[in-house]
Amino acid sequence: MKLLVCISHVPDTTSKINFTEGDTKFDTTGVQFVINPNDEFGLTRAMWFKEKQNATVDVISVGGAETEPTLRKALAIGADAAIRVNAEATDGHSVATYLAAAAKEGQYDLIIAGRESIDYNGGMVPGMLAAMLDANFVTNCISLEIDGTKATAIREIDGGKETISTVLPLVIGGQKGLVEESDLRIPNMRGIMMARKKPLTVIETATETSETHSVSFEKPAPRGAVKLVEADNIDELINLLHNEAKVI
Repeated sequence: MKLLVCISHVPDTTSKINFTEGDTKFDTTGVQFVINPNDEFGLTRAMWFKEKQNATVDVISVGGAETEPTLRKALAIGADAAIRVNAEATDGHSVATYLAAAAKEGQYDLIIAGRESIDYNGGMVPGMLAAMLDANFVTNCISLEIDGTKATAIREIDGGKETISTVLPLVIGGQKGLVEESDLRIPNMRGIMMARKKPLTVIETATETSETHSVSFEKPAPRGAVKLVEADNIDELINLLHNEAKVI
């Protein structure tokens, strides 16, 4: 079985976010980047398939040379090879287009992507990728088992869970539950040393495929001052909620 795991290079959630050039560009100064958490769950599950079912695992990311440390970390965790599509990840459609072209070339049985990335939270790429590849698709996936060419997946739905039987080729949008946080792997020294010798292929793109462009970014407004109301002054609380907060 041949697997492809999609990796997004995203800011750590503890990083302070700022914008430059009139709030049109994301300022990467001092920002620590990591593997997108939903992708990390998928990568860990892929390692299980590699160890238990002798699968081969490639990882892929769309971005410039600055994303290569993130791909090297994925290799250190256990992936066999990495692919970097040398293009700016401007929107979901362009990313899906680049990934689909590489996936068609590699002829993968299973593609594991995160349900969404934590930077833009679009949640569009896995579904568009599946459509471009004419593959089956399961999103919000919290469990996945493969038996030959048959797959059994469990996904979260409103108010419960749904079990789905399908066949390969398959694209999933994974999330927490696909593996637990306690199962996530930290690269050890041996893995880091081996990662330096594993292939990292750079694919050049011929054309720009973006269908949308960001006009500007805006951070949430700072929180306002807090008004404290005495516990027995219910009338004042109701007045503030009705006339100032306008929530009742």
